[in-house]
Parts: sequence; C-alpha cells; structure tokens
Amino acid sequence: MSLPQIDTQYLTDFLVRLLNTLSPTGMAEPAIALIEAELSQFPQLSLTRTRKGALVAHWDAGNDLPPVALTAHADTLGAMVKAIKPNGRLQITRIGGLLLNAVETEGCWVFASNGEKVRGSLLTNAASVHVFGAQSTEMKRDEEHMEIRLDARTRSAQETEALGIRVGDYVAFDPRVELTNGFVRSRHLDDKACVAVIVAAIRALTESRQTPARSVYFHFSNYEEVGHGAAAGIPPEVSELVAVDMAAVGPGQESDEYSATICLKDSGGPYHHGLSNKLRAIAEKHDIPYKTDIYPFYGSDGEAFWRAGGDAAMALIGPGIDASHNYERTHTDSLVATTNWILAYLLD
Repeated sequence: MSLPQIDTQYLTDFLVRLLNTLSPTGMAEPAIALIEAELSQFPQLSLTRTRKGALVAHWDAGNDLPPVALTAHADTLGAMVKAIKPNGRLQITRIGGLLLNAVETEGCWVFASNGEKVRGSLLTNAASVHVFGAQSTEMKRDEEHMEIRLDARTRSAQETEALGIRVGDYVAFDPRVELTNGFVRSRHLDDKACVAVIVAAIRALTESRQTPARSVYFHFSNYEEVGHGAAAGIPPEVSELVAVDMAAVGPGQESDEYSATICLKDSGGPYHHGLSNKLRAIAEKHDIPYKTDIYPFYGSDGEAFWRAGGDAAMALIGPGIDASHNYERTHTDSLVATTNWILAYLLD
C-alpha cells in the first residue's frame, strides 16, 4: 500500500497562517476557530466543540472496529498582566514554560479588557546600558526584573489604565515566522507544527479518496501548555490515542530536525509499550525516517488524558523541533515524515 501524496505547500502555508494567529493558553480561540474553518472544507468530518473550548473532528470509517484518536494542541506560551507599575509599564506573569530571556526585546500585543490591542515590547528594568551600566547585563531575566514597555503615551498607572489595560489581560509575543532553505523558524512550532501535519494528513486522505481503517477522532486542545488540555474531550470508546507533539532536539537527544520521533518516556514515565512498538513497525514498513527518544523535562496531552482517567493505549510522535520553548526551528523533511507516519497509522 502506497501512502497518499502530501501537499507540502499546503502544509507550510497553513502552518504559517496558524503560527501568525496569536493564541496563548486561555485565549486560544482564534487558533481553534482557524482550524475549525479549515476542517469545514472536508464534508466527511463531523466537527464539535467541548465545553472547555477544544475542537473535535470525527471521521466515521463505517465499520465496528474500535475507534482511535489523535491529539495536538493549538495553545501556546504567553503571558498575562500581573501588575500595572507606577511608571505605566507592565509586570507580567508567564503562561506555561515561557523562557523570558527568549522574548527579551521581542514585540508583543497586550489584549486590553476594553477590546483594544496595545503594542509593546518586553525589556529588563535596566535596559539602557548608558543609564545602568553593568546592571543591564547582570540583571536577572525573570518576572520581577522585566517589564512591558507600551507603545503609548503613558508614564503612570492611571494613564495605562485609561488605555483599557487591566490586571489579567493577555499578552502574546510575536512568532517571527520565516521559511528559508526548507526550514521553518518561528516561535510556537510547539505545537502548531503538529496541528498542521494532522490537517495535511486529512487533506491527503481526502484527495486520494481513501478512508481511515477505523473511525478516528482528531482532538485539538487549548490548555496543553498548562497541563490539562486533553484531560477532557477524548471519547471513552477510543482504544488508542496518539499524541502528536514536538520532539525536542539538542545535545544528548536522538531527535533531529529531519526525521520524525517517537518518545518512549518523559517526565511522566513511559508511554504504552505495545502501541509504541506498533507505531515503530508501521514506520519501518513504510520507510519513514524516525528516531526514538526520551525527554526528562517534558510532558504531553496524552499524559493529561491518562491522569484524568483515560483508558486507552497512548503513544507520542512528532517532528523534531530545535530550541524548544525558545525561538524554535524545524525542517519540512521532519514535517513530511510525521505526516506520513500519521497517514500510515490511520490506514493500517
């Protein structure tokens, strides 16, 4: 059995659109809505929303075999306003495992409570070397020592509040998407790259007029970065769940930017041995380049599902992402390998 042809241009085009749709955890609705609109072109899918705001697409295979599910998340790292400082600038609190040194000097949008967006950038409290000298380089890059400088005429808390900004307003940092020499470089490839490969797999199956071997649920969660995205929304009849999430690339890891990876263990413990072996056999059968890896500082929506009482075999695959939770990068070879793995699994 040959796998359907993947439209790589479609995959990257949709990924760029998704990356440029700001969606920090708690405010992921714009990304969920974009995915929903994209999937609405496939009439075989039944689309529903959970009360929590996740999107679930169901493809009925028309048989009595136990259904399976794939999950990926549309929410990203970000921040919220923790305090409005006397100088009119903003102290933030992080959403998820955001590295503040990775967004130092980066542009951002503050989503004010009155519905307006205010532009700004994140700096240390001692940003000017001509004013603070060595303190500029020595200052900690943490929430206490960093602030958002708003691109507005404000020098007091009262003037900032007059802009409509309040404690608890969301902050989203620029993704800075760039495609060059086959690489995709951007923030938030975790996990929008994986959403894009699932959508590309659905398109490839549709255009080849093929149907999954078993009914499948595609679950797009909106709270993964804070640990409970897929804790709800996976139907109880699902027998297998494949979480599609980034593979972490770096020293001491097997993962790379040109292959797909199956994670066999992370900070939450080992994944399901039987399903992991099944996926490895499928990859080898179809000559899909893949790595096996273990991540000591990593968790997934699959584990959120398990911890919430989910009763299904669960495994994790995904494309290799360099500099995770920083300014990330992957290669289209890795995206294609992961898409092919999803196609092979669904058709097996």
